[in-house]
Amino acid sequence: MTFAELFRVYLTYPAVLAYLTLSVLGTGVAIWSAGAVLPPLVAAILAGLIYPLTWYLLHRFVLHGSYLYKSRLTASTWKRIHFDHHRDPHDLRVLFGALHTTLPTIAFITIPVGWLVGGLAGAAAAFTSGIVATLFYEFCHCVQHLNHMPKSRFLQRIKRLHLAHHFHNETGNFGITNFGWDRLFGTLYEKSKDVPRSPTVFNLGYTAAEAERYPWVAAFSTEMRNDETPQRVRMAGLRNDGSTAADGERLDRTG
Repeated sequence: MTFAELFRVYLTYPAVLAYLTLSVLGTGVAIWSAGAVLPPLVAAILAGLIYPLTWYLLHRFVLHGSYLYKSRLTASTWKRIHFDHHRDPHDLRVLFGALHTTLPTIAFITIPVGWLVGGLAGAAAAFTSGIVATLFYEFCHCVQHLNHMPKSRFLQRIKRLHLAHHFHNETGNFGITNFGWDRLFGTLYEKSKDVPRSPTVFNLGYTAAEAERYPWVAAFSTEMRNDETPQRVRMAGLRNDGSTAADGERLDRTG
């Protein structure tokens, strides 16, 4: 896949179009309601700084936690926003975040900060900053999962680290574009040989035994994988361990 083809996939996805629209609207509200330049600018910067830490904490402790699948009320949401993505990391249908989960999260994190700094203009600027950060994250996530080898060293590095999270050990490398918090909290591993292979890298701990106790995620699945995880296999060419030959070779070269 060329860069142009990848960008076309990214730019035409409905969620991305929604983010772009909201970023324009948010910018317009911030400009229209601003009495001065500094408050909304500060609010936008603060939101941009908070975003990587927020993503790290949500990814590590919420999406990789077990309590969401233990509740009937949240099991289907967890399945859509993270379990399915780890079961089939290159499935475009679950590659992008779902708007009904991403937008409330962005708003909850950014709007209060922006409002405290600059009222309506600050809230709009902070929310827009969160949306723009999400657009950047989603683009990098496309690069990491679609069949494209970037020329940029930055993109090459974050792709290697993220693929290791998906195909080697999911208990580290929680960042998408920023792995500084991984480094600070001791969850960064640069090479796959630095940590053992995780037996739950593709099922996040939701095994057949867990499905017996908490059946709601399994109720949406129709097949049993070789690792006894109740989840349909959708992508052709998977190895028995769930990875593809291309991903295995890539990790062997970089790990």
